[in-house]
Amino acid sequence: MNQKIRTEAVDHLFEAILSLKDIEECYMFFEDVCTINEILSLSQRFEVARMLRESRTYLDIAESTGASTATISRVNRSLNYGNDGYDMVFKRIGGD
Repeated sequence: MNQKIRTEAVDHLFEAILSLKDIEECYMFFEDVCTINEILSLSQRFEVARMLRESRTYLDIAESTGASTATISRVNRSLNYGNDGYDMVFKRIGGD
């Protein structure tokens, strides 16, 4: 895990996220904390990861999501060499 992001402030942010109770609360919180483009960018990366796990091609993913090949490659690198965070979440939400 990247120790550069492990700070007290990041802990506070994650604790706040963990306190959210439903999707509506997530919308309320994230719209206050993030710009619309930041939220859309995060959701795009998550969608790219889902599609990569389905063995979809870069071209198909780019056309479906609008993500650049650089973004797709970065997400693919996280899936293959990251902290297994995507896999953990996909298993929990039934995307496995």
